[in-house]
Amino acid sequence: MKKALLLACLHLCLLQAAAQEKEHYHVKQVEFPQNAPMEQKVEMAARLVPTTQQYEWQKLELTAFLHFGINTFTNREWGDGKEAPALFNPTGFDAEQWVKSLKEGGFKMAIITAKHHDGFCLWPTATTAHSVASSPWKEGKGDVVKELRAACDKYGMKFGVYLSPWDRNAPCYGDSPRYNEFFIRQLTELLTNYGEVHEVWFDGACAEGPNGKKQEYDWEAYMKVINTLQPKAVAAIMGDDIRWVGNEAGVGRETEWSSTVLPPSTATDSEKVLARL
Repeated sequence: MKKALLLACLHLCLLQAAAQEKEHYHVKQVEFPQNAPMEQKVEMAARLVPTTQQYEWQKLELTAFLHFGINTFTNREWGDGKEAPALFNPTGFDAEQWVKSLKEGGFKMAIITAKHHDGFCLWPTATTAHSVASSPWKEGKGDVVKELRAACDKYGMKFGVYLSPWDRNAPCYGDSPRYNEFFIRQLTELLTNYGEVHEVWFDGACAEGPNGKKQEYDWEAYMKVINTLQPKAVAAIMGDDIRWVGNEAGVGRETEWSSTVLPPSTATDSEKVLARL
């Protein structure tokens, strides 16, 4: 009887182990074996699951993207980087009013355009004079990013930053190694001095610099900075966590799959399937 019971338990353990092996899931991305048949790819892709950060992001449902900067005062969508910092002088800026209104509207996170394509920085960066530190606002002692961060803390709102890779003001833009180092210093400031950052938003805007050369971004290095300084943050659009909906209107299709076979610039293998929400 004892021998039969022991054999039954052993058989059950083997069945559980087999089931666990069959139910193997891939977190965030899966790399197909070379020459894998379509059936195997479908099976593997069907077992792709999001990371904890991606899952928490998806549960937010509503995120506000706050577009505010030098363009607010020039009434332009894209600045050319030649705007005088003196133009930036808001008289009614109230980050708490922003966040309180968003909170009441059901939003869970606010992302600020810390720097758009014009290169004007909404925080007093050490990398360039083209920032709020050179403006008359608060006698050059203002910091939009800091005030928004504080407001988010007060109202329990998550916080994110957008940092434009394209910089039409930086003289080193187009000198790829120099600009990448410059950009990483800006990114490091944002991810070091403002507490926990929940989302880092990049687009892929790119052009030629003053030297006539097209800038080549070091996405791998940028992602390393994020993973090192803010490992709980999701990297959006050009990152490998959150993908673009596909249009500037922000309107998605009726059915949107979370997995995609189109990797971002940070993925080097075209055979990878990513869980990009």
